[in-house]
Amino acid sequence: MKTPTRYLLSLFAIAAIAAPSALRAADATPVRPHIIFILADDLGPGDIGCYGGQQVPTPRIDQLAKEGVRFTQFYTASPVCSPSRTGLLTGMFPARWRITNYLQTRKGNRASEQADFLDAHAPSLARQLQGAGYATGHFGKWHMGGGRDVNDAPKLSAYGFDEYVSTWESPEPHPDIEGAPPKVKRWERTGFFVGKTLDFLRRHRDQPCFVQLWPDDVHTPWVPDERATRGDTAANFHPVLREFDRQLGRLFDGVRELGLDEKTLIIFASDNGPHPTFDGARSAGLRGAKWSLYEAGIRLPFIVRWPGHVPAGRVDETTVLAAVDLLPSLCALTRTPLPKTAPLDGGDFSAALLGQSAARQQPLFWEYGRTTTGTFLYPKGRDRSPNVAVREGPWKLLINADGTGAELYDVIADRAEAHDLSAEKPDLAKRLAATALAWRQALPAP
Repeated sequence: MKTPTRYLLSLFAIAAIAAPSALRAADATPVRPHIIFILADDLGPGDIGCYGGQQVPTPRIDQLAKEGVRFTQFYTASPVCSPSRTGLLTGMFPARWRITNYLQTRKGNRASEQADFLDAHAPSLARQLQGAGYATGHFGKWHMGGGRDVNDAPKLSAYGFDEYVSTWESPEPHPDIEGAPPKVKRWERTGFFVGKTLDFLRRHRDQPCFVQLWPDDVHTPWVPDERATRGDTAANFHPVLREFDRQLGRLFDGVRELGLDEKTLIIFASDNGPHPTFDGARSAGLRGAKWSLYEAGIRLPFIVRWPGHVPAGRVDETTVLAAVDLLPSLCALTRTPLPKTAPLDGGDFSAALLGQSAARQQPLFWEYGRTTTGTFLYPKGRDRSPNVAVREGPWKLLINADGTGAELYDVIADRAEAHDLSAEKPDLAKRLAATALAWRQALPAP
């Protein structure tokens, strides 16, 4: 089912395109690179050394940052997996396609006021690049349709993937992962997906490739080996994170051994914030967690590396980059036409991906926690947020969809969201509240 035109037009009027055309950098790009998009699952900034993490050394991810650009203001589209991934693939706010929560049983999806899977008519970054001559592959978690009792979700080929290997939360789980018993154990999955990625690149080395490498082992349950006692503890998480970093190093080494190092743009990000946070250690000083619209739920690591094209060792602390920007930015960088099926919410930040800071011209929006039926999960205490949010410049306002509970923060000066300024700046809070609620009210109905 396609998104109704009246909703698209009203949202387009509110959100528009998030960056000016002056940011286009495609003309400065001499070749169309291979693109490897690594998406970690529930990884927080405090899990990575280069973002201040001190729990476990992550030398290979840290080295990636030293050889490229590390962003400190990257925002995913949602604090939970299915809508966050939808935003990345489509370049649109996920509720535009009625994805509001993690996809679950049909009953749970109805209770969450959402569809059972991402509509195959939605824009797709993979489909756009495939149409421009890219070989496309997806290896890892999908979670945009299929699994549980949803047996009619489109196959990944409908979204533009030539090859794919995925887990049980997909229309075609791979038998080596989901067999009984599985050949690939939980602690071997990142290595399995890295192997599939390198094989795909090897077979398509003379054709530009777009690969989504989306491992899921940093998501609970953490199982480091066959001897581990089940539990979401640091004792289990730390060796899982070490192995994750090691396997990414194997990927980077493999790309170099294939002679593709300078021909490959690597993007590293996380889909949403961590849970559990280990008393905030995994959130690196940000408030919130997975399932929260406070910063720790949606503000996440993002690193870009492309030798010879992206400056090494740069930290971009000014660009407000969003998941919905990936489709238009990568299309611009590779000279690929944009989809014509729907207006995008993201903008062309290809210049920022190549190392030039860029200013955001339009606000960003989020929602999470649409109903009170129990299908939405939340962190406890002060980490639970209102269910709608907007960011405009340094200002972030959170508010409930019924207009209650407004909170206003300067997230540049107060990244921990400790000082609510709504009483001190009532006019600003009122304006941003009206903007956020108008956006929320314009979203498609259940």
